[in-house]
This record gives sequence, structure tokens and C-alpha cells, in this order.
Amino acid sequence: MNLTLNINLILNNSNFLSFVVIFVAMNLHEYQGKQLLENFNVSIQRGYVANNPDEAVECAKKLSKETGTNIFVIKAQIHAGGRGKGGGVKIAKNLEDVKRISSDIIGMNLITPQTSKEGKLVRKVLVAEDVYYDGVSERKEFYISVLLNRSTSKNMIVYSTEGGVDIEAVAENTPNLIFNEEIDPGLGILPFQARKIAFNLGLEGLAFKNMTKFVSNLYDAYAKSDASLFEINPVLKASDDKIIAVDSKVTIDENALFRHKEYESMRDLNEENPVEVEARENGLNYVDLDGNVGCMVNGAGLAMATMDLIKLAGGEPANFLDVGGTADSERVEKAFRLILQDTNVKAILVNIFGGIVRCDRVAEGIVSAYKNLDNINVPIIVRLQGTNADKAKDIIDSSGLNVLSATAFDEAANKVQSAIN
Repeated sequence: MNLTLNINLILNNSNFLSFVVIFVAMNLHEYQGKQLLENFNVSIQRGYVANNPDEAVECAKKLSKETGTNIFVIKAQIHAGGRGKGGGVKIAKNLEDVKRISSDIIGMNLITPQTSKEGKLVRKVLVAEDVYYDGVSERKEFYISVLLNRSTSKNMIVYSTEGGVDIEAVAENTPNLIFNEEIDPGLGILPFQARKIAFNLGLEGLAFKNMTKFVSNLYDAYAKSDASLFEINPVLKASDDKIIAVDSKVTIDENALFRHKEYESMRDLNEENPVEVEARENGLNYVDLDGNVGCMVNGAGLAMATMDLIKLAGGEPANFLDVGGTADSERVEKAFRLILQDTNVKAILVNIFGGIVRCDRVAEGIVSAYKNLDNINVPIIVRLQGTNADKAKDIIDSSGLNVLSATAFDEAANKVQSAIN
């Protein structure tokens, strides 16, 4: 895979890769990601989280006593990057500044390049120590992330000498400054690979030694926490050659949460899409996308094929929705309610394979759900294949509702195309 493209796909959340990452991952706040890093002996910028200005002052006092710092960094805690550009990261030079700045940040709707135009409400801040102490000419910022390269089925460390800035811009304008090291997941990171990374970052002496340890522990944290992404930007080489994670962006593989029960408490539902939260509470697999055609499918593989079908028909998927193997009337009705909350939806494509569940029962569920809902004002295209598919088609065709049945993929695509046009 082209490296520049790969970085842009990951960080810009392109349609396909953002689906994969969001669907399987739980995002963490910066302070939570740093807690994980510290558990794996990764050096971090120390700090404490506060829910109000008074707590922020107490955090600063505690931090000052522990580290000796008299300058503090106040960071808004939301699930979005680019916080500094929106005024969500500021320097406090004394306790009065800590209280004033925290008062300004907590409660604000922070708008960054990675949020909607409405922004995200800030409910807490991280009060962090100042790690940019004396020796300006000796400091250096790097970019390091660990993720899965899906084209090779290997983990990959992406790193650059240009940290602290938008990595997308670096990848686009100076791709020669982006490096990557593939790691065999069966072997883990080998010592020579950690040394290679430190060498390519231009380090030597104590900084070289500290960076090899930092990289090895970072990969260990990624692998053992079942993460989808660890992104540290910037990684700081301080004036005394310490290597420190100044920021952290961490996503955890939801499919592995059964191995990490303690991580579930880190979930911040306020930061998640409310429709996705509602779907999870109802046992439905749902991911919100930006398109105009709603999808209701059983099975992840069929869902991917259905989204391809919508794209080929000239539409854009509005969601990923897997109703599972028991597509009864109750689940179908809940699924319709979720899809219809999206005002961008111009049509709904239901694509069900009746293996475990009979197609005629699914059809009856669709008709029943349709009659129970009074806000369906978009055409619905239903493709049911499998057990009793003929009976299902008869049920749909004779329902008298604004529901169109289809048998083949291309027939469903043509009806989707007609509906959105």
C-alpha cells in the first residue's frame, strides 16, 4: 500500500477505512491513553484530569508538588484532534491562570478540523506538566504511531522527524520524511527494528537509547492492549534526552474487550454518536456514515457487498447496519427507527440472506414494522434471498406499501438508483 495514501486514509477517515476503524474500536481520551502507556513503562507527560476549575487548581498544586513544575498545560479532553487550533490547549503560568483558562475551556463547544461545525462540548480538562524546559535548541518533536497494515496483515510503526504538526501535510508535501517499519505480530518488535527507528530519527547517545526503549514499550502497549491505533504526536526529545509522549490518541479493538474488562469503564458515551449508542444498547451493529442510502443487512460480509452495490448504483451508504441472524419484526422496527433518524437518507436498501432465519418471516417483520412507523417517507428496496425467498417476495409485493422487492443484485442496484434520482 502506498504509504502516503495509507496515512491519509487513517487520519482523514476515508469512507472505507473509517468504517473499519470506528466499527471495531473504542476511542479513549488523551489522559486515558496516557494511563495505558504508563502501565507499559512508556514515559509520558504527567497530568491529572479535572471536571471543573476548582479541581483543575487542585490538580495543578498536586502536579507542582510531585514534579516541581510551575507552568501547566491545560488541555480539553474530547475525542478529536487539532484541539490547539480551536483554543482547546493553553499554557497557564500560575494557579490563577489555571482557574481562568479551565473556566474558559470547560463548557465550551470546541471546534477543530476533526469535529462538526457545531463542535464538541468540553466536559473535562487535563492539567499537565510543562515538559518544554530549558534547552530550546536541544529539543526535538517526532511523530510515531502503531497500527495494522491491512494489505500485509502485519503491524506497522509509522514515524517521522516532523512531529507536532499535521502528519497529513507532511505525508502530502514531504513523503520522504515519513518512514515505516513492519512488525511481524508473531515475533513482535525486534531489537534491531527499534534501533533502526531511533537511527532514522537522527538520534544518538542517551537519546538513541531512550528512544529504542520508548518504541519497544509503545509497541508492547499496542499489542497487549489489543489496540487498533496508538498515535503519539508529538513524541518529545527533551533537552536532557528524555523521550516523552506529550499527547496520545488510542483506540481499542472492541472485539477484544472481553479480554480487557477494565477498559469498558473508559468508554465515554458523551463522546460517541448517540444513534450508535442506542443501537449497541439494542444489540444492533450500527455505524453512522455520510451517505444518502440506508442499509439494513444481516452479516458483515454481506453488508460490505451491499455498500459496494450502493456505490455502483451512484449512491453513498448512509450507515452500516447488521441486524444479525434473528431479523424478526421487533429488530427490523428498531433498525428502521435508527436509519430514519438520519435526515440525509433518501432510500433504504434491505438486503437479507435467509439462512438461519426464513425470508418470509423477515418479510412479515418488514411489513409489520412499516405499519408501526408513521415517519417512513422514503422508498424501501428489499432483496431477500434464501429459505422461502419466493414467499417473501409475494408478501412484499402484495403489501400495498411503498416497498419494492428485488431478487438479483443488479435489480436491487437499479431500483436504488431510481429511488435516489
